[in-house]
Amino acid sequence: MLNDPRSHGLWEKTAPAPPLTTRLEEAISADVVIVGGGYTGLSAALHLAEAGTDVVLLEAAEIGFGGAGRNVGLINAGMWVMPDDFPKELGPIYGDRLLELLGNGPALVRELIEKHAIACELEKSGTLHCAVGPEGLTELEERARQWQKRGAPVTLLDAAETERRVGSSAYAGSLLDMRAGTLQPLAYARGLAHAAVKAGARLHTGSPVTGTDDVNGRKVVRTGYGEVTADWIIVATDAYSTGPWEQVRREQVYLPYFNLATTPLGDNLRRSILPGREGCWDTKDILSSFRMDQAGRLVFGSVGALRGTGTGIHKSWARRSLKRLFPQLGDVEFEAEWYGQIGMTDNALPRFHKFGRNVLGFSGYNGRGIAPGTTFGKLLARHILGEVSETDLPLPLTEVQEPGFRAVKEAYYEAGAQIAHFTGERF
Repeated sequence: MLNDPRSHGLWEKTAPAPPLTTRLEEAISADVVIVGGGYTGLSAALHLAEAGTDVVLLEAAEIGFGGAGRNVGLINAGMWVMPDDFPKELGPIYGDRLLELLGNGPALVRELIEKHAIACELEKSGTLHCAVGPEGLTELEERARQWQKRGAPVTLLDAAETERRVGSSAYAGSLLDMRAGTLQPLAYARGLAHAAVKAGARLHTGSPVTGTDDVNGRKVVRTGYGEVTADWIIVATDAYSTGPWEQVRREQVYLPYFNLATTPLGDNLRRSILPGREGCWDTKDILSSFRMDQAGRLVFGSVGALRGTGTGIHKSWARRSLKRLFPQLGDVEFEAEWYGQIGMTDNALPRFHKFGRNVLGFSGYNGRGIAPGTTFGKLLARHILGEVSETDLPLPLTEVQEPGFRAVKEAYYEAGAQIAHFTGERF
């Protein structure tokens, strides 16, 4: 994307084409202007347009350019934090409300995919959180206990059942979550865009916002070549925020994450590695993730950026790791490689911000963008439509606060991942 094969890799090679869009080059009017063409913005545009609202979406680059088009493609329920930590962090009302909303997030994703016939390689076979050693298993036992007491369909699997499902004896067990699954993330974003256009939304790409004004009680959103006058602005730029809402990016610490895709595996290997096509990740601090795409490519990822010395270090580590996890693979060839940035908040939970009257947005998805982004986009649409009051939202209103030593932390994460991967899996 934008002539960079390492920005979206396999997903750009295999996703259906996006809808035809153009740069905004005139002054137009709408009820709502949405800034950002990821899951949140596209979901909001779709739901608003379906309700008869005149909506314009402005994307600085291309549909799905940010995290929406680069991620692993795991449709997870909840966030990284333990379920019991939601009310501890947010209080019982907001905590329980957010937990329930995000627990049901994957169901909304599937509903939209089926309703709009989105071709995005949807797999409904669940995800496996894989335990590395006794400590990892203890963590998953507690996570299972907390979800199960809330009625979630999660099951703790032993080492033997995990090996049968994964095709590797490397794990002490796993947590199967049947709410979850996988999809082709860029294809899903483009499918939402097609659905939004069909519903009447106007989408403009290559249209970065340069500024905003209040004129006669309405909002004017300017790009380099045009402008939109509207009653509401939804800020849906999250970790890739620039321009007027760059503060949203500065509130988050970048954690780089890369993915590598093998060439399609043969039938025998597909029967032994993830035969049920669950999406997987492990309990390590510097975690790894892996899953199959529809053509049988094994997509393997971890923390790190594919640039500078990191490119060779991370690819060499990935080959060693795959050889340990799946000896039956032999020497692997990577067909595609790409990376992006995960925006991490200080408590690993999302944020709700208002940037002025009728200017609002959710952000801070902490690597869990597919279901939360889709869900929050719908929620913003319902709020603007008057169906959900601000007091009934799942997050309290907070001010944007930049974490201390953000740049130092970001440099540490990138360098630390290189050091860990340079030494890892050598013995």
